[in-house]
Amino acid sequence: MLKSMTGYGKSTVEVGETKVHVEIRSVNHRFLDITTKMPRSLLFLEDRLKQVVKGRISRGRVDIFVTIEGEELFEKKIDVNWEIVDQYLVRLKDIQRRYDLTGDISIDMVSKLDHVFSEKEIETDSDELKMALLEAMDDAATQLVEMRMKEGHELYEDLEKRIAKVRSWLSSLDERRPMVIEEYKERIRTRVEEYTKEQIRTDETKILQEVALLAEKGDVTEELTRLQSHFIQFEDILSIDEPVGRRLDFIVQEMHREVNTIGSKSNDGKMTEMVVNLKSEIEKVKEQVQNVE
Repeated sequence: MLKSMTGYGKSTVEVGETKVHVEIRSVNHRFLDITTKMPRSLLFLEDRLKQVVKGRISRGRVDIFVTIEGEELFEKKIDVNWEIVDQYLVRLKDIQRRYDLTGDISIDMVSKLDHVFSEKEIETDSDELKMALLEAMDDAATQLVEMRMKEGHELYEDLEKRIAKVRSWLSSLDERRPMVIEEYKERIRTRVEEYTKEQIRTDETKILQEVALLAEKGDVTEELTRLQSHFIQFEDILSIDEPVGRRLDFIVQEMHREVNTIGSKSNDGKMTEMVVNLKSEIEKVKEQVQNVE
Protein backbone atom coordinates (compact mmCIF):
# COMPACT_ATOMS: atom_id res chain seq x y z
CA MET A 1 0.00 0.00 0.00
CA LEU A 2 1.25 3.48 -0.91
CA LYS A 3 2.45 5.56 2.06
CA SER A 4 2.99 9.27 2.43
CA MET A 5 6.09 10.70 4.10
CA THR A 6 3.98 13.25 5.99
CA GLY A 7 2.58 12.21 9.34
CA TYR A 8 2.06 13.06 12.99
CA GLY A 9 1.65 11.12 16.22
CA LYS A 10 1.27 12.13 19.87
CA SER A 11 0.98 10.12 23.07
CA THR A 12 1.09 10.69 26.84
CA VAL A 13 1.79 8.09 29.52
CA GLU A 14 1.43 8.86 33.25
CA VAL A 15 3.81 7.57 35.89
CA GLY A 16 2.46 8.57 39.28
CA GLU A 17 2.25 12.36 39.26
CA THR A 18 4.47 12.60 36.20
CA LYS A 19 3.37 12.73 32.55
CA VAL A 20 5.65 11.62 29.73
CA HIS A 21 4.74 13.29 26.42
CA VAL A 22 6.01 12.09 23.03
CA GLU A 23 5.35 13.84 19.71
CA ILE A 24 6.57 12.61 16.33
CA ARG A 25 6.39 14.55 13.07
CA SER A 26 7.60 13.47 9.64
CA VAL A 27 7.96 15.30 6.32
CA ASN A 28 9.56 14.67 2.92
CA HIS A 29 13.21 13.69 2.70
CA ARG A 30 15.30 11.65 0.27
CA PHE A 31 16.47 9.35 3.05
CA LEU A 32 15.54 8.55 6.66
CA ASP A 33 16.74 11.40 8.87
CA ILE A 34 15.79 11.26 12.58
CA THR A 35 16.35 14.03 15.13
CA THR A 36 15.36 14.08 18.81
CA LYS A 37 14.67 16.80 21.33
CA MET A 38 14.51 15.44 24.84
CA PRO A 39 15.75 16.12 28.41
CA ARG A 40 19.43 15.33 28.88
CA SER A 41 18.51 12.91 31.64
CA LEU A 42 16.69 10.77 29.07
CA LEU A 43 19.36 10.72 26.37
CA PHE A 44 20.32 7.17 27.30
CA LEU A 45 17.06 6.14 25.58
CA GLU A 46 17.63 8.14 22.40
CA ASP A 47 18.86 5.21 20.33
CA ARG A 48 15.92 3.06 21.45
CA LEU A 49 13.50 5.72 20.24
CA LYS A 50 15.23 5.94 16.88
CA GLN A 51 15.07 2.16 16.51
CA VAL A 52 11.29 2.30 16.99
CA VAL A 53 11.06 4.72 14.05
CA LYS A 54 13.46 2.72 11.87
CA GLY A 55 11.32 -0.36 12.43
CA ARG A 56 8.24 1.42 11.08
CA ILE A 57 9.33 3.68 8.20
CA SER A 58 12.14 3.87 5.63
CA ARG A 59 12.10 7.47 4.33
CA GLY A 60 11.38 10.97 5.59
CA ARG A 61 12.68 13.56 8.01
CA VAL A 62 11.41 12.60 11.46
CA ASP A 63 11.45 14.85 14.53
CA ILE A 64 10.88 13.29 17.97
CA PHE A 65 9.95 15.55 20.89
CA VAL A 66 9.97 14.21 24.46
CA THR A 67 8.86 16.33 27.42
CA ILE A 68 8.30 15.57 31.12
CA GLU A 69 5.47 17.26 32.99
CA GLY A 70 4.77 17.20 36.71
CA GLU A 71 6.76 15.58 39.50
CA GLU A 72 10.26 14.74 38.36
CA LEU A 73 11.36 11.12 38.36
CA PHE A 74 14.86 12.32 39.20
CA GLU A 75 16.27 13.51 42.52
CA LYS A 76 18.44 16.59 42.51
CA LYS A 77 21.86 16.47 44.16
CA ILE A 78 24.18 19.41 44.77
CA ASP A 79 27.88 18.63 44.66
CA VAL A 80 30.78 20.82 45.81
CA ASN A 81 33.83 21.03 43.59
CA TRP A 82 36.39 20.87 46.38
CA GLU A 83 39.38 21.25 44.08
CA ILE A 84 37.99 24.53 42.75
CA VAL A 85 37.25 25.75 46.31
CA ASP A 86 40.79 24.90 47.43
CA GLN A 87 42.27 26.82 44.50
CA TYR A 88 40.02 29.82 45.18
CA LEU A 89 41.09 29.92 48.86
CA VAL A 90 44.77 29.65 48.01
CA ARG A 91 44.55 32.43 45.42
CA LEU A 92 42.48 34.69 47.67
CA LYS A 93 45.07 34.37 50.43
CA ASP A 94 47.85 35.06 47.88
CA ILE A 95 46.05 38.27 46.90
CA GLN A 96 45.59 39.18 50.56
CA ARG A 97 49.31 38.78 51.34
CA ARG A 98 50.55 40.44 48.16
CA TYR A 99 48.54 43.57 48.66
CA ASP A 100 48.50 43.49 52.48
CA LEU A 101 44.70 43.35 52.59
CA THR A 102 42.66 42.81 55.73
CA GLY A 103 39.43 40.96 56.28
CA ASP A 104 38.21 37.37 56.44
CA ILE A 105 37.20 35.08 53.61
CA SER A 106 33.52 34.40 54.36
CA ILE A 107 31.16 31.62 53.33
CA ASP A 108 29.07 34.25 51.56
CA MET A 109 32.06 35.19 49.39
CA VAL A 110 32.91 31.58 48.55
CA SER A 111 29.30 30.63 47.71
CA LYS A 112 29.21 33.32 45.03
CA LEU A 113 32.29 32.09 43.21
CA ASP A 114 31.85 30.38 39.83
CA HIS A 115 31.81 26.57 39.48
CA VAL A 116 31.84 25.91 43.23
CA PHE A 117 28.50 24.07 43.12
CA SER A 118 27.10 21.71 40.47
CA GLU A 119 23.66 20.15 40.17
CA LYS A 120 23.21 16.50 39.24
CA GLU A 121 20.20 14.30 38.64
CA ILE A 122 20.03 10.88 40.22
CA GLU A 123 17.73 8.35 38.59
CA THR A 124 15.23 6.98 41.11
CA ASP A 125 12.81 5.01 38.90
CA SER A 126 14.69 4.52 35.63
CA ASP A 127 12.92 1.24 34.76
CA GLU A 128 9.50 2.77 35.33
CA LEU A 129 10.43 5.85 33.31
CA LYS A 130 11.94 3.74 30.53
CA MET A 131 8.80 1.65 30.17
CA ALA A 132 6.57 4.74 30.17
CA LEU A 133 8.64 6.52 27.54
CA LEU A 134 8.85 3.48 25.26
CA GLU A 135 5.11 2.92 25.60
CA ALA A 136 4.39 6.53 24.64
CA MET A 137 6.88 6.28 21.79
CA ASP A 138 5.31 3.11 20.42
CA ASP A 139 1.82 4.61 20.54
CA ALA A 140 2.94 7.86 18.86
CA ALA A 141 4.81 5.91 16.17
CA THR A 142 1.69 3.83 15.49
CA GLN A 143 -0.35 7.01 15.01
CA LEU A 144 2.36 8.39 12.73
CA VAL A 145 2.30 5.32 10.49
CA GLU A 146 -1.51 5.27 10.41
CA MET A 147 -1.57 8.89 9.26
CA ARG A 148 1.09 8.20 6.62
CA MET A 149 -0.98 5.24 5.36
CA LYS A 150 -4.16 7.33 5.27
CA GLU A 151 -2.46 10.09 3.32
CA GLY A 152 -0.81 7.45 1.15
CA HIS A 153 -4.26 6.15 0.18
CA GLU A 154 -5.32 9.67 -0.80
CA LEU A 155 -2.10 10.04 -2.81
CA TYR A 156 -2.83 6.75 -4.56
CA GLU A 157 -6.30 7.86 -5.63
CA ASP A 158 -5.03 11.25 -6.79
CA LEU A 159 -2.19 9.71 -8.81
CA GLU A 160 -4.55 7.20 -10.41
CA LYS A 161 -6.79 10.05 -11.56
CA ARG A 162 -3.88 12.08 -12.88
CA ILE A 163 -2.37 9.15 -14.76
CA ALA A 164 -5.79 8.47 -16.33
CA LYS A 165 -5.90 12.11 -17.40
CA VAL A 166 -2.38 11.88 -18.81
CA ARG A 167 -3.37 8.75 -20.73
CA SER A 168 -6.28 10.63 -22.30
CA TRP A 169 -3.89 13.35 -23.54
CA LEU A 170 -1.63 10.62 -24.88
CA SER A 171 -4.53 9.04 -26.79
CA SER A 172 -5.36 12.44 -28.24
CA LEU A 173 -1.76 12.83 -29.40
CA ASP A 174 -1.81 9.39 -31.00
CA GLU A 175 -5.08 10.16 -32.80
CA ARG A 176 -3.69 13.46 -34.03
CA ARG A 177 -0.65 11.94 -35.76
CA PRO A 178 -2.32 10.70 -39.02
CA MET A 179 -4.24 13.97 -39.27
CA VAL A 180 -0.98 15.89 -39.13
CA ILE A 181 0.42 13.85 -42.01
CA GLU A 182 -2.64 14.59 -44.14
CA GLU A 183 -2.34 18.26 -43.25
CA TYR A 184 1.35 18.17 -44.28
CA LYS A 185 0.31 16.69 -47.61
CA GLU A 186 -2.40 19.26 -48.22
CA ARG A 187 -0.15 22.13 -47.19
CA ILE A 188 2.57 21.09 -49.65
CA ARG A 189 0.03 20.60 -52.45
CA THR A 190 -1.44 24.06 -51.77
CA ARG A 191 1.96 25.72 -51.87
CA VAL A 192 2.89 24.02 -55.13
CA GLU A 193 -0.39 25.11 -56.66
CA GLU A 194 0.16 28.67 -55.50
CA TYR A 195 3.49 28.76 -57.29
CA THR A 196 2.34 27.04 -60.50
CA LYS A 197 -1.23 28.37 -60.58
CA GLU A 198 -2.44 24.98 -61.73
CA GLN A 199 -3.21 21.49 -60.45
CA ILE A 200 -0.15 19.26 -60.37
CA ARG A 201 -0.83 15.62 -60.92
CA THR A 202 2.35 14.37 -62.43
CA ASP A 203 4.36 15.37 -59.32
CA GLU A 204 2.19 13.46 -56.86
CA THR A 205 5.08 11.13 -56.08
CA LYS A 206 7.35 14.03 -55.22
CA ILE A 207 4.71 15.52 -52.97
CA LEU A 208 4.37 12.22 -51.16
CA GLN A 209 8.15 12.05 -50.74
CA GLU A 210 8.15 15.49 -49.15
CA VAL A 211 5.32 14.48 -46.87
CA ALA A 212 7.20 11.31 -45.90
CA LEU A 213 10.31 13.32 -45.04
CA LEU A 214 8.35 15.74 -42.86
CA ALA A 215 6.42 12.91 -41.25
CA GLU A 216 9.64 11.03 -40.46
CA LYS A 217 11.21 14.14 -38.99
CA GLY A 218 8.21 14.74 -36.76
CA ASP A 219 7.39 11.10 -36.04
CA VAL A 220 6.77 10.59 -32.32
CA THR A 221 5.64 6.95 -32.45
CA GLU A 222 8.58 5.69 -30.39
CA GLU A 223 8.12 8.39 -27.76
CA LEU A 224 4.40 7.65 -27.47
CA THR A 225 5.10 3.92 -27.16
CA ARG A 226 7.68 4.51 -24.42
CA LEU A 227 5.31 6.85 -22.60
CA GLN A 228 2.60 4.22 -22.67
CA SER A 229 5.08 1.75 -21.20
CA HIS A 230 6.03 4.22 -18.45
CA PHE A 231 2.37 4.67 -17.51
CA ILE A 232 1.90 0.90 -17.22
CA GLN A 233 5.01 0.61 -15.02
CA PHE A 234 3.86 3.53 -12.91
CA GLU A 235 0.46 1.96 -12.22
CA ASP A 236 2.01 -1.44 -11.50
CA ILE A 237 4.43 0.07 -8.96
CA LEU A 238 1.61 1.96 -7.23
CA SER A 239 0.17 -1.37 -6.11
CA ILE A 240 3.41 -2.74 -4.60
CA ASP A 241 3.30 -3.03 -0.81
CA GLU A 242 6.72 -1.49 -0.13
CA PRO A 243 8.41 1.93 -0.32
CA VAL A 244 8.26 2.95 -3.98
CA GLY A 245 8.77 6.74 -3.95
CA ARG A 246 12.21 6.69 -5.57
CA ARG A 247 11.11 4.33 -8.33
CA LEU A 248 8.08 6.45 -9.11
CA ASP A 249 10.21 9.58 -9.16
CA PHE A 250 12.57 7.98 -11.69
CA ILE A 251 9.69 6.96 -13.97
CA VAL A 252 8.20 10.47 -13.84
CA GLN A 253 11.58 11.87 -14.92
CA GLU A 254 11.52 9.50 -17.90
CA MET A 255 8.00 10.66 -18.73
CA HIS A 256 9.24 14.24 -18.76
CA ARG A 257 12.07 13.28 -21.08
CA GLU A 258 9.75 11.66 -23.63
CA VAL A 259 7.23 14.51 -23.53
CA ASN A 260 10.00 17.08 -24.06
CA THR A 261 11.19 15.12 -27.10
CA ILE A 262 7.64 15.05 -28.52
CA GLY A 263 7.41 18.79 -27.99
CA SER A 264 10.69 19.43 -29.79
CA LYS A 265 9.60 17.30 -32.79
CA SER A 266 6.15 18.73 -33.12
CA ASN A 267 5.48 21.55 -35.59
CA ASP A 268 1.72 21.20 -35.32
CA GLY A 269 -0.14 23.76 -33.21
CA LYS A 270 -2.74 21.36 -31.85
CA MET A 271 -0.13 18.74 -30.93
CA THR A 272 1.95 21.43 -29.22
CA GLU A 273 -1.08 22.44 -27.17
CA MET A 274 -1.63 18.81 -26.16
CA VAL A 275 2.05 18.49 -25.18
CA VAL A 276 1.75 21.57 -22.96
CA ASN A 277 -1.28 20.05 -21.20
CA LEU A 278 0.52 16.73 -20.92
CA LYS A 279 3.62 18.34 -19.35
CA SER A 280 1.45 20.30 -16.92
CA GLU A 281 -0.29 17.15 -15.71
CA ILE A 282 2.94 15.16 -15.41
CA GLU A 283 4.40 18.02 -13.36
CA LYS A 284 1.48 17.65 -10.94
CA VAL A 285 2.18 13.91 -10.79
CA LYS A 286 5.81 14.68 -9.97
CA GLU A 287 4.80 17.02 -7.12
CA GLN A 288 2.64 14.30 -5.58
CA VAL A 289 5.30 11.63 -6.02
CA GLN A 290 7.73 13.77 -3.99
CA ASN A 291 5.66 12.90 -0.91
CA VAL A 292 5.56 9.13 -1.48
CA GLU A 293 7.69 7.00 0.87
